[in-house]
Parts: sequence; C-alpha cells; structure tokens
Amino acid sequence: MGIVPAGTPCWTDLATPDLDDARRFYPELFGWTGRIAPEPEAGGYTLFLRHGRAVAGAGPPAIPEQVPIWSVYIATDDADLVAGRVEQAGGQLVVPPFDVFDRGRMAVFSDPAGATVSVWQPMTMPGGEVFGVPGAMSWTELVTPDPEGAKTFYELVFGWQPDDQPTGSAGHTGWRLGSRIVAGMTAPLGDFPADSPAYWSVYFGVADVDAAAARAAALGGAILVPPRDVPAGRCTALRDPQGALFHVITPP
Repeated sequence: MGIVPAGTPCWTDLATPDLDDARRFYPELFGWTGRIAPEPEAGGYTLFLRHGRAVAGAGPPAIPEQVPIWSVYIATDDADLVAGRVEQAGGQLVVPPFDVFDRGRMAVFSDPAGATVSVWQPMTMPGGEVFGVPGAMSWTELVTPDPEGAKTFYELVFGWQPDDQPTGSAGHTGWRLGSRIVAGMTAPLGDFPADSPAYWSVYFGVADVDAAAARAAALGGAILVPPRDVPAGRCTALRDPQGALFHVITPP
C-alpha cells in the first residue's frame, strides 16, 4: 500500500549517464543523502533521502542513447490494468509491466502526444515518503501541444478530470482526482518546436528559489528560465550538469 492514493504522482527519478555526479550535485543542492541499492542488477540505483525519508531516485539510463531525464511516476493498485487502459486510449506501452525486485511493479508508457510517464504499484517501496516541503517533490506538470487530446487520454487512464485555471493562471489546467488537484497541464512556450514531443516536468520545493538557482549554477548546472513569480508561487527551470531538466518552486 502506497503513501499516496492511486492516480496520484508518487515518485520521481533521474536517468543519467553520470550517476556519480548526480550523487554530488543534488545532495549539495537540496541537502539530500544517498542510499545505493545493494543488488548488482540495480546498476547503482540511488535513493535520495531527506531527513531519512525517500524523496527521489537516480539510476543509469535504460539505453545508452537515452537523454538525461527526470521521470514522473503515478501510483496505481494494478500496473497491468493501467497498461491495458493506455493502449485502449491510444497511448504506447514503452516498457511493459515488470517487478522491480520486491520493491514494486512498474510500467512506462507515452501518451498520444509523446509525453512519457511511469506507473508504480508499490510492494515494499511505497514511493516518495514526503511531499510538498523544501527538498521534496512538490508539483508535477504535463507540457503538451495537445491539451484536448491529453484531457481525453488521462481521464480514460487515471480517471482525471480537467479543472481549467484552478490557480487563476491562463492556459493552465489542473488534473482533478475526486476533490483533489493532483497535477497540472500547460501549453508549451511560444518557441516550442512544432515536432517536439510533450513531456512531464517535476518541481522540487525550496525555501528560496533565487538562492537555489544561483546554487545550481555554482554547482555546474544551468538556469534555463530565470526565477519568476507565477500564481502557484516563485519558480525557475534548471538543468543539472548532464542536461536533465527540473524545476524548483516556493509557494506564495
């Protein structure tokens, strides 16, 4: 049984070609500690902990040519059932459901616009153990050029209902599951290439966005979008030293 309900983002992890540098960069940025999985087959997969509680992970890329990327996982009670829904709704099953040791069962799929997302059916590892505080995942958002198609797809797969402009931000949609907004969706920026796939983005909470951006740059990362104020708070888009995109945010 997971800590978050089924249909809710529950985990994020990084695929990177330089795992050693990720173990340096992110702990220095967020104050995390790392715990390396003992199984040789795990390839050095590392749990990042905040005050001893799991907040994120990092591991080697699944294939050598994979670009460095943070992935979003949605909690589920049945990964195989979700995989069937994905295909029926017009998505693509990228990695069929499989067991991750005794930790859980997962699958990877892409929506019709190309955004890749994973599902996590917990066993001994519930996913993230703390959310919405500095140093932990605080928000996830789909960036897509086809919001109408996404509304149909994610309702069929997870039962999400679109809630347009839940924070008063034009062009922004909240994904509602029951009474809760569990994630968001927005259109890409104006310079988004027309043939680029959609993607899921992850936001980590910080106490001071401007200080975190400066710290990331000093550690070898890059500021992709300078800190700015939005209805949900103050945020910035960053890249780590290997180029993986992530965001940091401070609520208002």
